[in-house]
Amino acid sequence: MSRDALVVGINTYKYEDLPHLQAPAEDAEAIAKLLERHGDFKVWRLPEAINPDGGSSYVGKEIQVTLNQLKKALVQLLKPEGKNIPDTALLYFSGHGLRTTLGISEGFLATSDVYPDVGFNGLSLQWLRKLLQESPIKQQIIWLDCCHSGELLNMSEADPGEQGQARDRCFITASREFEPAYEDISEPYSILTKSLLEGLDPSKYPQRWVTNYSLVDYLNQDLLGVPQRPTFTNFGEPINLTRTWEVLAAKSTSETSSAICPYKSLEFFDCNEEDPKYFFGREKLTDQLIDRVRQGNFLAILGASGSGKSSVLRAGLLHQLKLGQRLGGSQQWQFHLMLPGQHPLQSLAQAFLDPKLSSLERAEQLGRAEGLLREGADGLRRLVQSSDAPRVVLVVDQFEEVFTLCQEKTERQNFISCLLGAGEKVTDKFCLIIAMRADFFGKCVEENYSGLAKKIQENLITVTPMNQGELRRAITLPAQRVKLEIEPELVEQMLLDVEGSPGSLPLLQDTLTQLWKTRSDKGLELATYTQSGGMAGTLDQRANKVYEELSPQQQEAAKHIFLCLTQLGEGTEDTRRRVLKTDLITSVHPEALIEGVVQKLADEKLVVTSSLTGKGTETQLLAVVDVPHEALIRHWSLLRKWLAESREHLREKRKIELASEEWRNHKRGKDYLLQGKRLREAREFQKEQAEGFPLSNLAEEFVRASRKQRRLSLLKMSSWLVIPVFILLAIVEPILRRGTTGRYIDVVMEKGEDQKTGIKRKVEYLVAGCDQKEKKIMPKPLRDFVFGSCIPLTKAKLKKTDLFGADLSGAHLSGADFREANLLGANLSGANLLGAKLSPSALFGANLSGANLIGADLSGADLSIADLSGADFSNTNLRGAKFRGAKLSGANLSGADLSGADFGKPILLDEALSGVDLSDKEILGADLSDEEFSGADLSDSNFSFADLSGADLENITWDEYTKWDNVRGLEEAINVPEALKQQLLAEE
Repeated sequence: MSRDALVVGINTYKYEDLPHLQAPAEDAEAIAKLLERHGDFKVWRLPEAINPDGGSSYVGKEIQVTLNQLKKALVQLLKPEGKNIPDTALLYFSGHGLRTTLGISEGFLATSDVYPDVGFNGLSLQWLRKLLQESPIKQQIIWLDCCHSGELLNMSEADPGEQGQARDRCFITASREFEPAYEDISEPYSILTKSLLEGLDPSKYPQRWVTNYSLVDYLNQDLLGVPQRPTFTNFGEPINLTRTWEVLAAKSTSETSSAICPYKSLEFFDCNEEDPKYFFGREKLTDQLIDRVRQGNFLAILGASGSGKSSVLRAGLLHQLKLGQRLGGSQQWQFHLMLPGQHPLQSLAQAFLDPKLSSLERAEQLGRAEGLLREGADGLRRLVQSSDAPRVVLVVDQFEEVFTLCQEKTERQNFISCLLGAGEKVTDKFCLIIAMRADFFGKCVEENYSGLAKKIQENLITVTPMNQGELRRAITLPAQRVKLEIEPELVEQMLLDVEGSPGSLPLLQDTLTQLWKTRSDKGLELATYTQSGGMAGTLDQRANKVYEELSPQQQEAAKHIFLCLTQLGEGTEDTRRRVLKTDLITSVHPEALIEGVVQKLADEKLVVTSSLTGKGTETQLLAVVDVPHEALIRHWSLLRKWLAESREHLREKRKIELASEEWRNHKRGKDYLLQGKRLREAREFQKEQAEGFPLSNLAEEFVRASRKQRRLSLLKMSSWLVIPVFILLAIVEPILRRGTTGRYIDVVMEKGEDQKTGIKRKVEYLVAGCDQKEKKIMPKPLRDFVFGSCIPLTKAKLKKTDLFGADLSGAHLSGADFREANLLGANLSGANLLGAKLSPSALFGANLSGANLIGADLSGADLSIADLSGADFSNTNLRGAKFRGAKLSGANLSGADLSGADFGKPILLDEALSGVDLSDKEILGADLSDEEFSGADLSDSNFSFADLSGADLENITWDEYTKWDNVRGLEEAINVPEALKQQLLAEE
């Protein structure tokens, strides 16, 4: 391993207002000797002096260093010429640091020749950022002991980021950007350097390396209470720094940890003492999340169900922040983790409770917290600012519960506005992190929700499927941690089985858990895996086995429990649903039966049980039941069968039970009882489905109370003669509609730049009947009266119009001008957009399924996470368009110009670009890294300058007219046909 270091210590300065220093040269020389002796580094010194006695070099105390000298030395360190690139490069700097704040904040390393009066401040940290970006060196270490050096960690200016090749990095600075750094008059070294030298002392860590993480641990403890606050950021894998080179005899041991299961079945890896020890494969994603938390105060983590969002959030991000090894000072932050549940504002109040308090104290604290949150964002701001911690981090996991479990639109709106509003009021003190299933982003754009959709779009990190290397680590490294053998053939087979299944991580973990339970003396074996039915069959078999071991009465109760624990999808997949254990009890399923079955299922990890804290004493703890993961709902065939048979009845049952819960939550007020048609429907359901779908005890009580209230109301009104009066709108409505249509179409067709008010409502009104126009179940006049006429808006002038979330399904919009329009989350399914101008419109999350976009102009449009399935893009201009996460299944792209298009890493696709017809395409310079092209037709296409890093080219079709000039990343692509390799070699 080749390791280079540049140590810089500048004592002398020409500028009269910049005093000479005593410590930097001593600092640098001590660091240099330690790196040479214990780190196996080749060290360059600046300024360099030569010892006349032995010819050895040292850091000169009175020699000046110019900016040009420092730049040349840094280029030699970080961008060396030739092919012998070192594995590790380390820069240590001690001296003056300068900072300017005119217009923008900018940091500098002061060289001897600086003259700030004329704007000459030394080495710009922005220049250093660019150099680090371009450096080919994998392990990069920067230690700065100077004033204002924390400006390096203002990454908007100086962080090289994670663009391109993944790197391991360690940045340590002596102080925050606005602070000075100090020399210790009682020591020969500066404060940070003294601590660095002690932390790097290998005698403190016998027989193992001092790494950047163990060094940061030492600095955190050693530098408490100093007048400057050192900062640091670590990325990637640990970097070895120093060690003792004497090898001691290893102690023999027979100790084994194989009795510990290192896998999590269907549960997530949590932020606790044990789980992070066995959490592998998401290191790079964890670094990205930490970087976003450092840069801003809002982070949205989106991914498919089963992609591992909760695990990387908890065992990855939160665990690392609490350790404080990767982000300076994060171990001093205060963390609150919550699930929204049915009443998210109550859950938010409970998240701020101190668990160490007594029951009475908790009840009092809960009352105060709820009172503050009734004030909205300002109340949450006060809760945050009352904390002594430098930063308060609120984590909302499973954010989709805001839409699946919270039924009150007003409460949902208040919760979201409370969170986002507080983030705007206390930007430095408060950080909000949400994790949500990606298929619920569409729910965020259905309403404004205080700008939630835009906030997510601007601060999004997507949990993409793990690549083979990451999956291999997730399988093998936990086994190594507990000294468990695992057959290489088993690993390879599991990798094959999980390939192409982005939501398969829970299945993988559950399969590994079952293999661990049936392990032999040889460990985990392929034969056992094959006999169990492989990845797809393990969970299904296990759930069936547990179910079949129950008695007939228990089986019926188990079916009832799992149906209750499933939230039926409304345009999305079915999800899990937490339920109070008491609400599982019905007249058919008594308490003792439910208790026994829940316990059996919990023992087998098919359900999980927990508690919610009530507002009073300990007697108000509420037991809740949940399924451990949606994977059980998706992959247990028997449950899928039950759901298919019961869906409509379940919807009716759920409506009644939700209404009963609302009645209970409002202190059984009579205003929340059922009346009229809803009461009759509930009573009929109660009679007809008493055995198959019995209502909960609460719902039964609710229906009885509703019937009683109805009888009382009838008695009160028995003396009244109620004569209903109807206004015949059938006469008036068509006249009103024709007048409105005329006014609206004039505005839309002749829209000026200043005519924006109400355009969205007018356009929706004009196209309201489009999705009904083909239905023949009623005469056209009646159809138009009920649904509205579909007014063609050919060549409508809608430039720069705000159509956020508009419903334009089936509309006639051929040739319409949507340039620079906001169509975020809009529904354009089945619309006729022939030749429409949509450049560069915002179509993030829009629904364009089945739309006619032949010949349209979509150059530069943002189609990320949009549904484009079945859309016709023939001869469409898609130059520079963004397709990140878009659904492209069945889309027709023949003749489309895809030059410079950005397909990114799809997050919601089952097949990516597999089998898509890309023949006769201009895909010049497109970003196609990690794309799935299996079976795609690339005939007569131009891929010149495109990036194919990590792309899968298995079974592609191409011909002599396909252009591959200067294609990038082909050596990193997988399944590249041998004939294509030979063709490209011949062309070179």
